[in-house]
Amino acid sequence: MRHCLLYLYLFLTFTQLFSQRRIPIAKNDSVDYYIAFVKYNKSLNNYKNCLKYSQRALDFAKKSNNQKAIADSYSNLGTIYLEIKKFDDALDVLIKSVAVYSTLDYNAQQAFTHYSLGVCYLEKNNILMAEKNFETASFIYEKLKINAAVELLNLQKAIIYKEKGRPNLAMNLLNAIISNENLSDNKIKSEAYYHIGQIELSKKRNNLALNYLNKALKLNNNDNNLDLKSKIILALSKVHEKNLNIQKSHAYLKEYLQIKDKLVFLNNKKIGVKDFDSFKDSEKLKLIEQIDKDNKTQQKANSFAKLISILAIALISILSLLSLALYKNNIIRNQTNTLLKEKNNELFIAKENAEKATKARSEFLSTVSHELRTPLNAINGITHLLIEENPRENQIEYLNSLKFSGNYLLTFINDILEINRIDSKNIPIEKINFNLHTLLSNIQNSLKEIAQENGNTFFLEIDSNIPETIIGDTTKLSQIFMNLLNNSLKFTKNGYVKAIASLESIDNNDIVIAFKICDNGIGIPEDKQDEIFNSFSQGSIEINRKYGGTGLGLSIVKRLIELLGGAIKLNSKVGLGTTFSFSLPFTVGKNIIIPKTQNKFNIKTLESKKILLVEDNKINQMITKKMLENKGMYCKIVDNGEDAVSLLRLENEFDLVLMDVHLPGINGTIATQQIREFNATLPIIALTAISLNENREMLLSFGMSDVITKPFEPENFYKIISENLS
Repeated sequence: MRHCLLYLYLFLTFTQLFSQRRIPIAKNDSVDYYIAFVKYNKSLNNYKNCLKYSQRALDFAKKSNNQKAIADSYSNLGTIYLEIKKFDDALDVLIKSVAVYSTLDYNAQQAFTHYSLGVCYLEKNNILMAEKNFETASFIYEKLKINAAVELLNLQKAIIYKEKGRPNLAMNLLNAIISNENLSDNKIKSEAYYHIGQIELSKKRNNLALNYLNKALKLNNNDNNLDLKSKIILALSKVHEKNLNIQKSHAYLKEYLQIKDKLVFLNNKKIGVKDFDSFKDSEKLKLIEQIDKDNKTQQKANSFAKLISILAIALISILSLLSLALYKNNIIRNQTNTLLKEKNNELFIAKENAEKATKARSEFLSTVSHELRTPLNAINGITHLLIEENPRENQIEYLNSLKFSGNYLLTFINDILEINRIDSKNIPIEKINFNLHTLLSNIQNSLKEIAQENGNTFFLEIDSNIPETIIGDTTKLSQIFMNLLNNSLKFTKNGYVKAIASLESIDNNDIVIAFKICDNGIGIPEDKQDEIFNSFSQGSIEINRKYGGTGLGLSIVKRLIELLGGAIKLNSKVGLGTTFSFSLPFTVGKNIIIPKTQNKFNIKTLESKKILLVEDNKINQMITKKMLENKGMYCKIVDNGEDAVSLLRLENEFDLVLMDVHLPGINGTIATQQIREFNATLPIIALTAISLNENREMLLSFGMSDVITKPFEPENFYKIISENLS
């Protein structure tokens, strides 16, 4: 795959050569003449003659002292070495080629030479030099406005990011390649799928890895690229081994060994070891002859060198006097350098300590946020149950206050967890087709009550030039708007709040949309505007006491916008209002979106259903069971994953399983995997207080049908169960 561009280049050449079924005629004894023979012999798979005529082309170019021809000849010889996998020889020749090209104007062959050199360094595991040469190739192609090699270079960059331990950056490039519908080269997409599978395997997401590797094999199953096919099959063998499917693992391993034997045969067929050694020996003889010529020239120069030596002695004497004067200065400079090194070491230690403190803070807050959810689930759950049991009128006010306090604390915990997740770079970017007008209208409808409470007029302005369907991260975009609009509606009384979306720019399928959220509320003092996006900052204590809130919303908004590739701006005057503005990049979508209707759950789908609850916390057992029984469901409880697997293996009478993720013994995800081995259809819903290292996609990859987050919001709790029972 790394030689895909090389093969494309050669294929176009062969097409030109054999369209007339003869060797093109060039001027006898010229560079073009020998290159034509190289191309012809390459079409015959005769790499022995390829090397011979490549060397003759180089000799002729040196004889004529044509720098462009010399650079091209070195490049041609280097690519021959690359194709027969003589990477050390290829490196030596290609380095000489780029050295000559650096004295000439930019050209496509120069960019291709840097690309070939990058492939060599990648094969030699020199990631730094590979990255440098790929960047140079990309720069030259951009200068020459040659866009055909963009995706291939992006693939190489992704491989480098993966090797350097930066899987998120690699995944962004790889996902862009496989989602590029204009890319018709299945070889590039196949290798992209292969590397995504490798990344998922490194994260121990075996099922996702298996999915991507199967796609890679499907695109590369015609033996056009045996090197890549052997890697994909070896990776599939490893995944099946980790999934304990030894039979499939051995089958793929056997196929891998067969392909490797075929590759060895094909490589040996290109050029034999004796033929290559003979070629290298002839080159050594030429080098020795050149050295003899150089020695004769050197003898002629010796007499002139004697005169130079005399002058040099005189110059050295003068320089010695200057050196003596500089000696003391060097001592002072060395002392200064030593002091600077000590200070640099101190700064490095301080930097490491600061990073450790930041990591410890994030882990602590994540742990605290996670652990608070379990008792908070008990508080919210018992409050909900008490409200449903027709309390006395004098108790309703207390219970509603308790419910409000629990929800407020839950919002605060979620905000802390969200900030930690963004800081830890553990938050993926989604690419989803959606309708912007529908998204903003739904948000407007959900905030109508808040707007009415403060007597505000809330309206939207959406540019008609914005495409009907765009691709982006709807979850994070909704989170941004909910926070900003909540802020504006909260700090505005009897006024207006306006959300504006306008098309800023469009280039093919890439668009940039500018957003504004305006209000005529209380405004923000100028001296507080610089710190308003800091965590736990609301401008003043008086504002916090009067309007409430945690001061985390704008901090989350700023970080999410930066994560999506934008920057937020603030314009505010006290008493006149506030405007938040930002621009975000999107891609034009092609599929029509049919919005899902959000219906409340049908209680009839819940009645008489048998639910298995797998939960080790006694309070959560009591609350969850009571909530299920209140809707006419039967609930059986087990407190560990092993018992749940054994029970379901023996009994097939349950309609649904509520599976806690964190259990004693095997956890909920492993228990779900084991259940799926003998029951693939039973709905299994994860119950989790999602932590910093968990996400919905990860839980679903283990075979779970859906996820309910603790503490339960009753309406959502029943709705998800109803949907899965339906």
